[in-house]
Amino acid sequence: MKRFVPTTPITPQKDPWEPLYNATPPAYKLTSIEFTVTNLCNLRCEHCAVGDTLRMKDDPHLPIELILQRLDEAKHLLTLSITGGEPMYSQRTVNNVIGPILQYATDRGLRTQINSNLSLPFSRYEAVLPYIDVMHMSWNYSQPEDFHEVVYVNSPQKVSLTQAEKLYQLTMDNAKKLADAGVIVSAESMLNTRTWQKLPKIHQLIKEMGCVRHEVHPMYQSDFAKNLPVLSLPQLRESIHTLLDARDEEMWMLFGTLPFFACSQDPDDQELILRLRQSKNVTVRNDPDGRCRLNINIFTGDVTVTDFGDVGILGNIQTDTLESMFARWQNHSLNQSINCFCPNAECAGPNLLVYHSYYLNTDFKKRMALV
Repeated sequence: MKRFVPTTPITPQKDPWEPLYNATPPAYKLTSIEFTVTNLCNLRCEHCAVGDTLRMKDDPHLPIELILQRLDEAKHLLTLSITGGEPMYSQRTVNNVIGPILQYATDRGLRTQINSNLSLPFSRYEAVLPYIDVMHMSWNYSQPEDFHEVVYVNSPQKVSLTQAEKLYQLTMDNAKKLADAGVIVSAESMLNTRTWQKLPKIHQLIKEMGCVRHEVHPMYQSDFAKNLPVLSLPQLRESIHTLLDARDEEMWMLFGTLPFFACSQDPDDQELILRLRQSKNVTVRNDPDGRCRLNINIFTGDVTVTDFGDVGILGNIQTDTLESMFARWQNHSLNQSINCFCPNAECAGPNLLVYHSYYLNTDFKKRMALV
């Protein structure tokens, strides 16, 4: 199948979603837009970051012409991401929203990503296959029983293990087919009390699916996960070391929203930071949210910073340009309080979730890299 994405490869050295890519901190450029295109989903995962917003029916979306007009006004864009809910759940959403956005990205040479659980019939994905760079999926399972427990924990209807096993296999098969077609399939695993001692097996399954990249993020308390326990810093360190010991070094491993920094005085933190730097095909991505990315809700037009719920709505695409709303965020007192940058470590500091979970009242602007 012919693909229409840019031919320049996305690699550990060239990751256009990295906020330091083509930026001069502490001033950032608006290089990334994320679209919430649906509040529908066929699953109810216990760790879902938008679980409280899921619904049984979507409202009418704003005119696609308005959405594309606002994108035209954002001159520094490099990437577009599409999320939900499950973006591929409705064929109407795929045809009327996702298709035009991906076509726009193709015409402009932007890199694209869809966040999907990959549990729908493969025909749903074939329609977008020529136009996407990255298919991002969640994978937190070492066996079908894990899948059954995690993805249906908040479901209003009881689902049998047999049904879950079929969906588990379909998800793996879809990932393999997309990878075989040349799409970068990136599987994200959450570090939490359910996964932290199963990571080698989870990584092996991700490799078997043909994924180019394994993303690893600690789980933080929000939405469906707001009452789930988070791992302690020693547990997080242990889980990362265990994964690094067992992983396939030829696979790109991307860590994000890590609560470990080169300015830490803890020797265990310093040891981990050095190992991450020196390991083959390992990157630690600074969080795009709060640095270079805004989220657009296509139903209301509201623009927000994902994971920064305390900030509220920055504006609306029906009345404001994306650049003006991004400037509003850059000047916001909450952003200024954590907007630190260390050139020696190429580190943009913690995002708000990390700060509130582990470093409340720590002033990162007064710290400096020690490793």
